[in-house]
Amino acid sequence: MKQYHDRPVDDAVLDQLFLEARSYNGWLDRPVSEAQIRRLYDLMKMGPTSANMQPSRLVWCVSPEARERLARHAIESNRAKIVTAPVCVVIGFDRDFHEQLPWLFPHTDARSWFADDPDGRVVGARRNSALQGAYLMLAARALGMDCGPMSGVDLDGVTREFYADQPRVEADWICSIGYGDPASVFGRSPRPEFERFNRVL
Repeated sequence: MKQYHDRPVDDAVLDQLFLEARSYNGWLDRPVSEAQIRRLYDLMKMGPTSANMQPSRLVWCVSPEARERLARHAIESNRAKIVTAPVCVVIGFDRDFHEQLPWLFPHTDARSWFADDPDGRVVGARRNSALQGAYLMLAARALGMDCGPMSGVDLDGVTREFYADQPRVEADWICSIGYGDPASVFGRSPRPEFERFNRVL
């Protein structure tokens, strides 16, 4: 296994992932291919989740029809951000993720940790799928794409629309991915200094 300790990335990478990266509201007319989508997923899945639970269940809305279906469940100000993006992904989570643990976490009987705790499963699934969505955004930025995460959608409607055949899966949020139009970006909102929200004990 390769070790990367004490080998920080250079400033250009930090700019691309964090310091200069922005959330986009509009998109250039450049497609995102299925090969790119698959590569995004292959990067995202390598991020850590508790007991390797991998609870996210993604729906990639690529066709105009799929994006229109999704946009119908969004607030008015978010609809154009969906239909004009090359792809908009629904990040959902599986409340029965534990059924996959025998092969995802074969070191021990991890399934039994969650089998009798449905409320705890929802907490874990939602938290870890949100982590996976964040990994997805960083993967997209690392590959030269931009992101537009959104929560202004009717999640119950999105769940019915895209997960009707998976009754244990719930939509949690959505994210457009593509090549952002610089003209669509607002001025950067403030970021708090360390002392405001941090304590070192």
